Amino acid sequence: MRILFLTTQLPYPPQSGGLIKSWNLVDHWSKKHELLLIHPLKNGDSDYLEEFKTKVTLKEHFYVPLDRSRTPFNLLRSYLKHASLNVYRNFHQSIKEKVQALSTSVDIIFLDHYELGQYIPGSYMGKVVLHEHNAEFIMWKRLAELEKNPIKKLLLNIESGRILKAEKTYAGRADLVLAAPNDIDELCSQGVDRKKMRKTYHLGEDFMLDAAPMQFEKTKKSLLYIGTLTWEANVDGLIWFIDNCWTELRSRNPDLILSIVGKNPDERIIQLAEDNEGIELRGFVRDLEDCYPIHRVFIVPLRFGSGIKVKILNALYRGIPTVTTAIGTEGLETIDGKHLFECTGAEDFIDKVDVLLKDKELWRSMSDASRELSRKYTWKSLLAEHDSQLESLI
Repeated sequence: MRILFLTTQLPYPPQSGGLIKSWNLVDHWSKKHELLLIHPLKNGDSDYLEEFKTKVTLKEHFYVPLDRSRTPFNLLRSYLKHASLNVYRNFHQSIKEKVQALSTSVDIIFLDHYELGQYIPGSYMGKVVLHEHNAEFIMWKRLAELEKNPIKKLLLNIESGRILKAEKTYAGRADLVLAAPNDIDELCSQGVDRKKMRKTYHLGEDFMLDAAPMQFEKTKKSLLYIGTLTWEANVDGLIWFIDNCWTELRSRNPDLILSIVGKNPDERIIQLAEDNEGIELRGFVRDLEDCYPIHRVFIVPLRFGSGIKVKILNALYRGIPTVTTAIGTEGLETIDGKHLFECTGAEDFIDKVDVLLKDKELWRSMSDASRELSRKYTWKSLLAEHDSQLESLI
């Protein structure tokens, strides 16, 4: 099978949720099929390009430098182009021409993000698969609901509508749409055909299931957060947690530490760490096994977002008891109080973190249950399922 795989950046190194998923698909299909890869080159991708080329064997690999930021100017340009901001940010004429040239000789065009739907040639008669990493319109809609500035709220709602229009258009063109279970429901509620939808998951480092179980006695009274610290949903959640939960948690546990792991933290996070005792910015950590076993509770304070949260799955794999929100557990078959805690507000979040810091038996029970549940979310089973789905199209 010849697959033309379009994605939004170099799918390497696999250090965040979306890139982990893209990398695993590229790595897997490059070994089974003739894989042709096309993407823009941005955000420091060139630093890893040569290393990436040693990791996979591709039938063809085409890329062009492209780095359009989310700026007011580019937002205006996207209005003039009648495209959502991210569709505009990911357009390059050379990519369009290359896709056109290669499309006549492939069996499937795989769109690894909705923004790539713009590249499907009008004359293309083959199969199209759309991979929705997130129901993107939902993320912008939720962000608008939290925004207090009326002008920003209006612009966010407008962008959510423009994204929804694009997602529906490209899903309509696709023969198969892969999305998380909760995103399938959201997209179908907006008119996308459920018959072409199939479940997928953003998985993480499932090899952690082979690690020895964590032990309460070997952990410190500390909280752990791991995430991309430039992603607004993560930044917003951390700011909310520090502003609304940290002082009370420290008053109950004066020696409590919060370790925040991730490179290039947003300036707002840096400032909060300087202003609040007990918060440590750890930067990028290559081997997370240096972090998980010594921390007692993992926190994921999300207020908006969509899709599967890889950081949650990684915590389940490793068995570190986790406190999050309803948005954090979307798409996963977790039970509140058994596999993790799903909180509804600051007071609830504080209480659940506090009890896990102190209740050894509850901690052990949740650690064991979370690992047991996570065994159903593995790359081996997911990739085999996607293999069958692609083969059924041909």
